[in-house]
Amino acid sequence: MSILIVDDEPEPVPHRKLAPGKLVIASHNEGKVREINELLAGRGIEAVSAGSLGLPEPEETGTTFAANAELKARAAADLSGLPALADDSGLCVDALHGDPGIFSARWAGESKDFGAAMQLVHDRMAETADDEGRDAHFVCALSLCWPDGHIETFEGRVEGILVWPPRGLKGFGYDPMFLPNGGSETFGEMDQAAKHAISHRADAFAKLVAAVL
Repeated sequence: MSILIVDDEPEPVPHRKLAPGKLVIASHNEGKVREINELLAGRGIEAVSAGSLGLPEPEETGTTFAANAELKARAAADLSGLPALADDSGLCVDALHGDPGIFSARWAGESKDFGAAMQLVHDRMAETADDEGRDAHFVCALSLCWPDGHIETFEGRVEGILVWPPRGLKGFGYDPMFLPNGGSETFGEMDQAAKHAISHRADAFAKLVAAVL
């Protein structure tokens, strides 16, 4: 007696390739826009920021980095009629149970004072009773959305520890207090080319490039 084996696994959906041309970077954060532009260099993509197009910043109501990246990419693609790339990223501190996480930018307040945000992280770590040391990681979710609603999302991560006081004037955000595992310089001290080789954003971007470029 023969046995018929039925494979119910769905066929993987092929990635959509991004054609050369204009791409909206769905961010008003100049540091993020600069880093993404540097990663896109030489790929035939003409990147324009959401800020330069006067696009509003949507409210980030998602509960994950991926959800927030997707809602920002969808909003920018819908309003601009162009493909849009959105980033949602943040610092996750083990001793703070993953905070500030998706609220990383909000810890800097309306004035985007990341010096104050780093101080807040340091103070909260001093208050916690958890014995998690200084372990932390950065997460980045990149979502690419086309005007017809098709969307692809890629996530990257880099592990490290936090240092105090912050070191370096390069990078942006929490970079001066983040020392990647195995490194001797914080992201705030590191040359940008060196950071691009190992960062959470570079990790997510490498996955995006392999799939859609």
